[in-house]
Amino acid sequence: MNRRQFSKNVLMTSAAISTFSIPVFSNKNALVKRSLKKSIMWGSIGVGRTILEKFQAAKLAGFDGVEVMSHFDRNEVLKARDATGLFIPSVCNAMHWTFLLSDPDPKVREEGVTALKVSLEDAKAYGADTVLLVPGRVSEAVSYDDCWKRSIDEIKRVVPIAEQLNVKIAIENVPNNFLLSPLEAVSYIDQFQSKIVCFYFDCGNIMEYGWPDQWIKILGPRIAKVHIKEYSRKIAEKQGRGAEYGVKLLEGDVNWPAVMKALDDIGYNNWTTIEQSGGDSPEGLKDLYNRLTKIHAS
Repeated sequence: MNRRQFSKNVLMTSAAISTFSIPVFSNKNALVKRSLKKSIMWGSIGVGRTILEKFQAAKLAGFDGVEVMSHFDRNEVLKARDATGLFIPSVCNAMHWTFLLSDPDPKVREEGVTALKVSLEDAKAYGADTVLLVPGRVSEAVSYDDCWKRSIDEIKRVVPIAEQLNVKIAIENVPNNFLLSPLEAVSYIDQFQSKIVCFYFDCGNIMEYGWPDQWIKILGPRIAKVHIKEYSRKIAEKQGRGAEYGVKLLEGDVNWPAVMKALDDIGYNNWTTIEQSGGDSPEGLKDLYNRLTKIHAS
């Protein structure tokens, strides 16, 4: 085969590679085929006013799906989904911070249960298989053990509905002073004795008290979905809590090659959803997409 023919074959092969299957090389130099899909969380889409306009902006940037909030107008969401052809892989419970399942007031917890049910119904209507849930928050007024017991008791009430709808309840790690180790997170998930309750792993949030790759390996098949978020320890030290998430993807302290290898090791081949600032313009959204593509290939 001459050089011209060889080059032609290489170009033809490269063109055939889809954006869903980015080949990378592992540490053993063995070809690994990743089928991770690219999604973006609703709050990261700063372009457009209507639901349709935001879906269109995400589509134009290259994303395959949008993680929407619960309690939206379902007809509008379905119209936007169908018009753009984007998937809705997951729904974020819009009320879990307002009506915490760990709240001392039973009436507040009841509102939280109702909101979770609506979120599950939304997900079912959209064809999503996962609802993101913050289970509670430990504070001076809510002890750790109370947060544990109350949130478990309330979630258990909804498990039969989730099983009937076949929509997962995915517990996310957030700065809520709760589930501070991967072994504890495993214990929390496993005590439900139902595969319908699982974990929504946020790569950036976990940096406050651990390393993403270690958590991923321990949580294993319990991980239903993954949030892609950056974190900077230097910014956290200088500017305080919350500012550390302002750094761009690939410019912080998350070890993305280690994250990707850990996901490979547990056989994760699902959605990766950006929850990150920077998508306030078409160019910004495209930049987020490009950075996610580089993360997949790392």
